[in-house]
Amino acid sequence: MRPELLAPAGSPEALRAAVQNGADAVYLGWGAFNARRGAKNFSDEEFAAALAYCHERGVRVFLTLNTLVTDRELPQALETAVQAGRLGVDAVLVQDWGLFGLLRRTLPDLPLHASTQMSLFTSGGAREIAADGCERVVIARECSAEDTRTICENCPVEVEVFAHGALCMCYSGQCEMSALIGGRSGNRGRCAQPCRLPYGVNAPAKKAYPLSLKDSCLAGRLEEMGAMGVSCVKLEGRMKRPEYVAVITRIYARLLEEGRGPTADERAELEQAFSRSGFTDWYWQGKHGAAMFGTRPENAPDPKDLFEEARRAYERDSLRTVPVDLSCSVSAGVPCTLTVSDRDGHSVTVTGPVPEAARTRALDGLELEARLRKTGGTAYRCDTVVTLVDEGLSLSASAVNALRRDALAALTAARTAPPKRRELPVPPLPEADCTAEAPRLTISVARLEQLSPPCWSWAARPGSISRWKRSPGWNLSREKARSGAPFCPGSGGTGTSLRSAPCWSGPGLWALPVF
Repeated sequence: MRPELLAPAGSPEALRAAVQNGADAVYLGWGAFNARRGAKNFSDEEFAAALAYCHERGVRVFLTLNTLVTDRELPQALETAVQAGRLGVDAVLVQDWGLFGLLRRTLPDLPLHASTQMSLFTSGGAREIAADGCERVVIARECSAEDTRTICENCPVEVEVFAHGALCMCYSGQCEMSALIGGRSGNRGRCAQPCRLPYGVNAPAKKAYPLSLKDSCLAGRLEEMGAMGVSCVKLEGRMKRPEYVAVITRIYARLLEEGRGPTADERAELEQAFSRSGFTDWYWQGKHGAAMFGTRPENAPDPKDLFEEARRAYERDSLRTVPVDLSCSVSAGVPCTLTVSDRDGHSVTVTGPVPEAARTRALDGLELEARLRKTGGTAYRCDTVVTLVDEGLSLSASAVNALRRDALAALTAARTAPPKRRELPVPPLPEADCTAEAPRLTISVARLEQLSPPCWSWAARPGSISRWKRSPGWNLSREKARSGAPFCPGSGGTGTSLRSAPCWSGPGLWALPVF
């Protein structure tokens, strides 16, 4: 089975590069909840245009909602998915289990994919998310061939594998280093990539990079993946430039189409496009070691000639066209008709003017066919043309051109029409029970502004919290007055409620037990 080729689209130009070079599907970010917030991503208008551009050419579009979200962000994240579904997005990639459950309940017809950020690397985990309504599992990049085969054999839904691109030092989505060092969480789409920096152990860092892994390259493993049942091969690179996307997509598309491994020249082009001291496939082999590590100098030049050639090719916007069949009838006394059909089951028919009697030269089938085949500048190319023309009739070139344009526009409308999907009400939250003797969990906040007035009101209820404590120099009553929140009276600026267990867990950190 030939796997689907999924390419990155960090910008509208990168999307065009991926589509024109053979991608079967693209994944992109729209809105605030995607794991590559540093990419250019897409505005509202660009997202709608991207869907139309891809669907017209038979390419699927996957939206990345693959970050963790807070409770307050759930409505906005849900609205993003609702709007994407209405526009016709083909699937949504999700990391947050709570958001996944909410989407499954409210948008039951919208396909959901488990992002690699979920760190699913066993068949048990894959089966669990499949049972929850997931249609595809993007397994962890660290999975070996044996792991992947086992998951494919035991998972009832599609399995997607990262085949090319950057590797994290940690399982995807499980690294806290960026958040701890710079306050930029990879789980919130803002990873600062601290693993690419030099470090020293009890010594100056100098030029040691003990956390920087080489990029993965599984171009030589595609046939193996197809044989074991992998449904989709994914290329990483939403932060990369469009020319990079064009080069790697073109090579992987060719390898999948021809069912072979890369030549020496193709491997060289992949390395020129981007690599860190070469590539590694050791995770796939189930191996680990120093040979997996590599770096890329900050001033490493881009392959000018390779990228320039790639850019010229995809900017022509003619590498990817859709084959169509045309059937035109020109008969006396009735409007002419043109039917256009594609390979995906779409067929449209449009009508034109009634042909006139020829005064000089009559229209024949060959002349009509030649005019109908002029589809340059569109996403289509004529495969077969059937004409039925009565003798002695005339139809102007402008009328034939208009007939062809109307038919192709109607076909585009059919190909890009969003599917009808159900939208169900958001399920109500259960009533809170504050009668328990011990809290179920503790909510910690680092900044006072994280507590909204409703939170203050909830926290001041009898039995809801145990005690406010403060770090040195922090005056609870003063800060609460500034925020407009109610103050729970107590001695020394400390508010107390019915219970006495402390709810402060460190300088500058306030904790609220939830019952």
